Amino acid sequence: MMRLYLLPISTRRTLLYCQKLNTPTTAKQTWGDWVQAKAARTWSGWEQRDRGWQKSVVTYGNRALRRIPYEEWGLKSLPPLSQRRRQVELNGTERVEVVYPKSLLPVDRIPKILHSLATEREPLHKNRLVWCFVGMPVTAPIALLPVIPNLPFFYLVYRAWSHWRALQGGKHIQFLLKNNLVILTPSPVVDEVYAEQKDPLPSSPEPTTKWGGEPLIQPNSSAASSHTPNGETMLLSQVNGEKMTQALDLPQLEVELERAIWQVETAIAKRNAEVAAKATASQDEKKSQ
Repeated sequence: MMRLYLLPISTRRTLLYCQKLNTPTTAKQTWGDWVQAKAARTWSGWEQRDRGWQKSVVTYGNRALRRIPYEEWGLKSLPPLSQRRRQVELNGTERVEVVYPKSLLPVDRIPKILHSLATEREPLHKNRLVWCFVGMPVTAPIALLPVIPNLPFFYLVYRAWSHWRALQGGKHIQFLLKNNLVILTPSPVVDEVYAEQKDPLPSSPEPTTKWGGEPLIQPNSSAASSHTPNGETMLLSQVNGEKMTQALDLPQLEVELERAIWQVETAIAKRNAEVAAKATASQDEKKSQ
């Protein structure tokens, strides 16, 4: 069992997160789960070190992980759609709950948003997955060097796995939508957190993503009144992201929200700098004429 959350980060970008429910502690662990657990324990051990190459790897590695698009992390949070899981979900009596803020997202747009999140980055993940496989044989000989671990190879292995998991997560969502296995559940708790968000929040006169399309929020919502229709405005701050985690009692959501908010804030700041640079260049061009 699982529950999906749709949490708008800005007027054009939404975080998808999957919460696993009622996971039996005695369930047989797959090899993928074992590898993930082993890698997590190793990484945690390296983080505890005061110095050395392991500490350096963790420091730079965490920076790299933070830059992986939050959309990819969201799709990865869904379990792959195995044949057994497919049959269980088709034969099950309960559908997958999708929790969302009614004040921001119209109920009739939720399936469209889910489908977009599942498919919009699919070509990118397929392309990057292929290039990761191409790069693995190139970096493999580094393992012959003494002492130095083959970090480029392991990074490509991780990125290949990450892109594959994102693709599988997208396919899982498409399967749920195709078979009408989702139930849309507006959350007053989520709405309350968004209502407590104080203006002003970072905004840009232009959207930060080519996948954004039209704004996600309802035109008549309070958040819509403070942003440019063709632009993009943040809907959550880091402070309210923490409140969201506490209100939903989902501590594991905290890192996902923090990452997503940071990435969108950074993208908006970058877009504003680009817009300002264009305006300056245009003014200089007019003066020179």
